[in-house]
Formats: sequence, structure tokens, C-alpha cells
Amino acid sequence: MSNIKKAFAKGKAFIPFITCGDPDLETTASAVRSAAENGADLIELGIPFSDPTAEGPVIQGANVRALRAGTTTDKIFDLVRDLRKDVSIPMVFMTYANVVFSYGAERFISTCQDIGMDGLILPDLPFEEKDEFAPLCKAHEVDLISLIAPTSEKRIAMIAREAKGFLYIVSSLGVTGVRSEIKTDLASIVASVRQSTDIPCAIGFGISTPEQAKKMASLSDGAIVGSAIIKLLEKYGKDAPRYIGEYVKSMKDAIVSIDKV
Repeated sequence: MSNIKKAFAKGKAFIPFITCGDPDLETTASAVRSAAENGADLIELGIPFSDPTAEGPVIQGANVRALRAGTTTDKIFDLVRDLRKDVSIPMVFMTYANVVFSYGAERFISTCQDIGMDGLILPDLPFEEKDEFAPLCKAHEVDLISLIAPTSEKRIAMIAREAKGFLYIVSSLGVTGVRSEIKTDLASIVASVRQSTDIPCAIGFGISTPEQAKKMASLSDGAIVGSAIIKLLEKYGKDAPRYIGEYVKSMKDAIVSIDKV
């Protein structure tokens, strides 16, 4: 079993996203541990990039702050090595193809395996070009996670059939960010996925409240939240991990209530 599948083995999963190095790597480490201790089933770690095209202003700001703080890929690898001393839940990197290219794809992906990362999400990598990285990911047992967007339409089955780890379903058109309402017909997208694969799927982009998380997880296998957590880091800085823990617990509690119905 893929280690990522273990995140979904006990029911609906809650998946927080944290940009590494915002405001510094010590705070990132504390935030990850706080999230894990309060019910996160899988954690996405963002490697900052100067041009994060899939991100809205909140996570763009986090990328800028992290880069200004001197965050590098090598420092993030060291962070994960330290986290893996006591954090056992699955973790995946979310970054951009140029980060991997510039580091050296073989070196980057083999290091992911060495330090205990379970997967890699590259939102700017078209499905049709995934073979740039997929063979290396397979060789090093790192799941290359595919995204399905509302515009995927006839490509959904094709993407789903070749999915690894879990499928990231993008809830809305546009970039990441908190949304008051999600209007996409996600039920039909999930239904199309279910016809093609038994890989778990989780919904992200725009989720910020326990009510939204519960709704999205009821449609799929889990909910992904980024901007709402980054807002806590922006507001509280080094003191944010405590608030992140409380937030993760509230979101996980909402999702767990689905399994109890």
C-alpha cells in the first residue's frame, strides 16, 4: 500500500498545506507538528517559488516571505529530515516544475525518497507532460500526484486511470484562496473519477470553514486547506502553530462527523 493511501484508510482525511519558511523554518516545523498532533492525516509542504502561478495573493505572500527569509530547497530537505524523527503521517511536497528542474530532477526526487517524503504535486505540470518526472518518481517510490480541474472534462477518466497516491480535485477555476461559496458540480467530477479508479480523491482550493470541509469531504475522500492556514501564519507569525493546531482540530472534527453518520 502506498503510504499516502494510509491517510485515507480510517475514513475521511484532512490535509493542511503549509508553505515552508514562512516566517521561518523553525515555525514551519512547529506548525507541522501541531497539525499532526491535532488530527491532520497528510500534510502538504510548499516549497516556495518566485512565480507560483496556481496561488492567490495569500499563498503568494507566503512564498515571498519565505524566500526573503532565505529558505532554500536544501534547507527544506533538512527540515523534513528533522520532522521525520517524530512525524509519521504521510507528507508530500507541493511546488513547481522549475524548482525540480533547477535542482536536478533525479537529485530532487531521489532526495525525496531518502528523507521520507511520500509524494510530489506540481500544479503547473500538464498531465500530458508528466513523463518528464513520472519514471523518476516511480523508480524512487515517490507518488506523482495528479490534479483534476473543472475544465478537465473528457480528460478526467484518463487522468484518474493513471493516478498515484491520491487525486487532487480542484474545486474552482482560478487560483488558490478562501471562497465564500463553491459552485462547481464536484459530485459529477468525483463520480467520473470513481468509475476509473479506486485511488482516493480529495478536494482543495477555496475551503476555509468546518462546514465547507465537511461538505467537500462528504463528496470525496477528504478536504485540503491552504490559504486559511497561511492567513494564521501571516497574522500570528512565530506564535501561529498553536492556532494552526486548534484550526486543524476543528476541521478534522467536522470531517470525522461524516464517518459517524
